[in-house]
Amino acid sequence: MTERIYGLRELTRILTLTPRRAGQLKRLNLLHGELRYTFRELLALRAAASLLDSGASVRQIRQALDALRRRDPEIRQPLAEMRLVLDGGRVLVESERVRFDPRTGQTVLDLDAGNLEKAAEATLVTGLVRPMAPPTEQAETWFERASEWDADPAQWDDAIDAYRRVVAIDPTYAAAWNNLGLLLHRMGRYDEARESYDRALGEAGDCAEAAYNLGSLNEDTGDVDEAIRCYRRALDVSPDYADAHFNLAGALARAGRGDEAVKHWQRYLELDAGSPWAKIARAHLEVVERPGETSE
Repeated sequence: MTERIYGLRELTRILTLTPRRAGQLKRLNLLHGELRYTFRELLALRAAASLLDSGASVRQIRQALDALRRRDPEIRQPLAEMRLVLDGGRVLVESERVRFDPRTGQTVLDLDAGNLEKAAEATLVTGLVRPMAPPTEQAETWFERASEWDADPAQWDDAIDAYRRVVAIDPTYAAAWNNLGLLLHRMGRYDEARESYDRALGEAGDCAEAAYNLGSLNEDTGDVDEAIRCYRRALDVSPDYADAHFNLAGALARAGRGDEAVKHWQRYLELDAGSPWAKIARAHLEVVERPGETSE
């Protein structure tokens, strides 16, 4: 079976990358100049993004990865092969029963049968069954599952169900609302997608990805003026959002506002000159510049 390959633009959508996050992943040598990424690389990028979201620094993640590779040189992609978590300010490796510090090899938490038995006995005092994880951790677990599934169109329905579980547990989880909207958008369920994007922005007004995705949805439904407004909102939050400059330029051009589009084509080229879409941006600029040429 042929391995699924992902392009950089597709990764940006799947991971909802911001310029800041892309820079962090580049410093971890996970996001590179190549245009082709395997599913294994996608998993590593997703895992790193999750660690960064939880508060881990690039330095902490790099130290943990270097330590794991030193301990076992056969590990080629630690983030895809192992589960790393942030606990008490440290990046730890977690298995089913143990957490350990990859730098020292020291066991941090041993989830042995005795501990589980004590936890079970404690529930008998009140007759209540305690969840295995606090609600916020459950939300993260479902978000991680959904993030794995949303890369495969065959599993989009499962991913949608998982994202709905996330927001049922934590209604303020803007990234889950955004990702849910993106899947619904891809499936042509525009009204539901719009509700999800709006909810993401309602929970986090600085979610540039949701504003960008809402702009794309408005373009798909023929409301170019509203799309322009949304793209501008995304750029207000994240001025170096390359894709937002690209789409805003295109929307302005379609609205007959070519003069305004020029600076966004130019800014896109400054931010992402090596992408496959740079050629499109240059072609648009050439069309605009030719009428201004003078002949002797």
